[in-house]
Amino acid sequence: MPTSDMLSPSERFLAAKLRVQDDRSDLGDFKAGLNFDLDEFQNTACRAVQAGRGVLVAAPTGAGKTIVGEFAVYLALQRGNKAFYTTPIKALSNQKFQEFCAKYGAENVGLLTGDTSINSEAPVVVMTTEVLRNMLYADSHTLTGLAYVVMDEVHYLADRFRGAVWEEVIIHLPSEVSVISLSATVSNAEEFGAWLGSVRGDTAVVVSEHRPVPLWQHIMVRKDLVDLFAENVAFDEIAPETVGPGTQERRAVSTAKTPKINAELLKLARSESVSTGRGSSHGRRGGGGSRGRGYQDASRQDHGTRNGGSQGSPQGWARAASRPQVIRALESKNLLPAITFIFSRAACDAAVQQCSAAGLWLTTAEEQVEIARRVDTACAELPDSDREVLGFWGWRDGLLRGLAAHHAGMLPSFKEVVEDLFVDGLVRAVFATETLALGINMPARTVVLEKLEKYNGEAHVGITAGEYTQLTGRAGRRGIDVEGHAVVLWQPGTDPAAVGGLASKRTYPLNSSFRPTYNMSINLIAQFGRVRTRSILESSFAQFQADRSVVDLARQVRSREESLSGYEKSMTCHLGDFNEYAKLRRELSDHESGASKSKAKQRRDAVAQSMSNLRAGDVIMVSGGRNPGYAVVLDEDSKARVPRPGVLGMDKEYRRLNVQDLDGPVEPVGQVRVAKGFNPKVPKDKRNLLAAVEAKLAEPAAQRPHRSAAFSFAGSAAADDEAIATLRRNLRAHPCHGCSEREDHARWSERWWKLRKETDGIVRAIQARTNTIARTFDRVIDLLASYGFVVADPSGNLVPSEDGQRLRRVYGEKDLLIALALRKGAFNDLDAPELAAFVTTLVYQSKRDAEGTRPRMPSVSLEQAAEDVVVLWSALQDAEESHKLPLTSEPEMGLVWAMYKWAKGRSLHDALNSTDLAAGDFVRWTKQVIDLLGQLSQVPNVQPGFSGTCRKAVELLRRGVVAYTTVEN
Repeated sequence: MPTSDMLSPSERFLAAKLRVQDDRSDLGDFKAGLNFDLDEFQNTACRAVQAGRGVLVAAPTGAGKTIVGEFAVYLALQRGNKAFYTTPIKALSNQKFQEFCAKYGAENVGLLTGDTSINSEAPVVVMTTEVLRNMLYADSHTLTGLAYVVMDEVHYLADRFRGAVWEEVIIHLPSEVSVISLSATVSNAEEFGAWLGSVRGDTAVVVSEHRPVPLWQHIMVRKDLVDLFAENVAFDEIAPETVGPGTQERRAVSTAKTPKINAELLKLARSESVSTGRGSSHGRRGGGGSRGRGYQDASRQDHGTRNGGSQGSPQGWARAASRPQVIRALESKNLLPAITFIFSRAACDAAVQQCSAAGLWLTTAEEQVEIARRVDTACAELPDSDREVLGFWGWRDGLLRGLAAHHAGMLPSFKEVVEDLFVDGLVRAVFATETLALGINMPARTVVLEKLEKYNGEAHVGITAGEYTQLTGRAGRRGIDVEGHAVVLWQPGTDPAAVGGLASKRTYPLNSSFRPTYNMSINLIAQFGRVRTRSILESSFAQFQADRSVVDLARQVRSREESLSGYEKSMTCHLGDFNEYAKLRRELSDHESGASKSKAKQRRDAVAQSMSNLRAGDVIMVSGGRNPGYAVVLDEDSKARVPRPGVLGMDKEYRRLNVQDLDGPVEPVGQVRVAKGFNPKVPKDKRNLLAAVEAKLAEPAAQRPHRSAAFSFAGSAAADDEAIATLRRNLRAHPCHGCSEREDHARWSERWWKLRKETDGIVRAIQARTNTIARTFDRVIDLLASYGFVVADPSGNLVPSEDGQRLRRVYGEKDLLIALALRKGAFNDLDAPELAAFVTTLVYQSKRDAEGTRPRMPSVSLEQAAEDVVVLWSALQDAEESHKLPLTSEPEMGLVWAMYKWAKGRSLHDALNSTDLAAGDFVRWTKQVIDLLGQLSQVPNVQPGFSGTCRKAVELLRRGVVAYTTVEN
């Protein structure tokens, strides 16, 4: 950050003037209530909020960007307005709710998270983004008086499943509402800010790369920390830090550096890649020869001494440290608390068990007493019958040792306890999946990454630079640590340069995932009509980005058109139109190539057809391949798409014929009897059969019974030959054929043609990107109309039908399928437990591919409902394919039995029996079922009593550990 002695006199005067203005404003009063000074980017953003501008703040994790949102909340309370604070996850909503209650009083703060509603009419309401979207579509009276909306973690709009919700909110909020968007550092903040300005009005873009706590990068080789970079380079110095009060106002305050990788790490990587166990034995100590700053003992708050590496060979370094060894090494260097990111839930749990088994204790006796008290108090309402199923005692023992896991498979309340104890310094080593990086305030002194790849549901892929930044951004607690440390564990095959690339690229582009859904489209139709809706959708960030890309593509087209014009001049022929002549050459070449491919395909087809006609006992001549000669057919390969009959050759070898083994169609030259039970592995059987073949071949050909088939390609080949002959005559007759510079012109013509094809492809891309969102919306509406969900009113305008009105109240990835099931009456014959079980088919998504067979349902009514919804889904997918729309995912039955048992009052152990679900996953899916049941209870004009059945199902599900759990990630 720039200091006062770095500023010019005019800049110092301006800074002093701004401080005086702040002191006399709401911002001054707000800052007076803080126990720390604001950084320049925070001051800049807060001044913009105070001036009534929208604001986009992009800053690293832990930089303090949420203070800008908190100032908007403060302003709303001071001015008698409302402020909504939105978050992407319920856990973060709950955390902000508690913070605001402590600061402004519970009477002034509300919480809305779908399944939780507390003080919803308060002047400050914390909520998930989906709740606000639903409010906007319902035109809720709660929006009255709204002045500020804070969108925390707004970069979440890139999420392909939920990201569209952020854009919907930004587009539909009333124009008088100021939007304060808080984002991780993204490389296209100006682009996103420009879009915000286009849809929301004046928007200040404030970007900061500055980390209040410097972040140092290391690789842990065995138990030693080795600096990743060779020089004294921290987070801020890898790229320029910029601060700007407005959309175009940006100022670099440091110089970008391209850091060099520690030479010792590069040496180790090279040695590992070529070593056969006899590599160099002269490795230096942990990079000790570099000029870098090195590891600093976090307890000393000075530069300290560089951490030494291992003596001996580089190969000796390459053994990865065990998890207990890593934690002990960090503890010895006073680098706890630490978060170790492991991209596997089971591995997180296993890490706690391994550290416990290794005898690790990171807490004092007094701390253990306090942990036990807080855990037992927090879990007092947890039913005793569920504690064993939930692994309560192992979890509690880990906490007493200062160890914990944190992942989505845990009970949400367990995660909340872990978060609270970690923040208070009572848990010092957490093993977490990447979900922890999503906004929850849980920083550490050190972040450890075990691996730099993760499973994305389809394959193991490397993490991106953005993900690396998000994860390591947890390191360094503001106001506690003088620096943070990011540690990557050395694994076999580690590439230090690749790690350096991730650490050097801390920004990533924010790309829209917006697309019109069925629910969104029908709500927009209901509110604005088709014409205005198309214009609204064209204002999305997705279309904004597409349009901007079109500008660049159009620039490419103009440049290429200039090159094409030059090529045309170079291929100009004084004898005639060379373009016309070049077209004849291309047509001739295409015909010759096509005729050759056609003949080859026809030959292969004819050979395959002849092979499919062969029967056991046929004697044939194998005309090609590695073993030509006579053979006898023994069997057919009925499972193969292309016939591959099994044959026994005269060399006594059994093999399967391929098309490539024959030069042309094969015809039997005779027929012999293959004995029943013939075994090609028995020498006697082979000798007898081949003797019969030889006898058959010895007969005169006229006496051998055989089948024949005619295969003629003459017609097709003759047509091709005639077309080629005509083109050749036309080519020779063309005036340019006699040009002395013909081949030189031809070379320019080929360049022209290649560039013309590429340019036409870019033009098609431009056409495809123009109005893409609106065209998708048109396809959605056409499909809805085909199902009767939208109809024309007397004026000819499209409006939702009665079925469409039901669809308006259903939110989720299977929204249209749910609405179709309502119309079909699939829910009608279900009692409350059956309804709870059936709803799982419409929300649950297993991590593994579903098996082909559907499990038996708990009741006849459920069986019929499941059959109905599968039939509806199959027809819907056909319709979506024909309309070129994304396909609705298949209903899944994997949670039906577990939810049915739970709704029938069975224990958690019984409910989870025969499933591979973790208790936390079961609770999470149960809450989603409850959320959908709540939506269904509000759907109009379903059969009498349906709303009551939905509410009854919710009551049955909301018990025990589900009722006990208050938060959900």
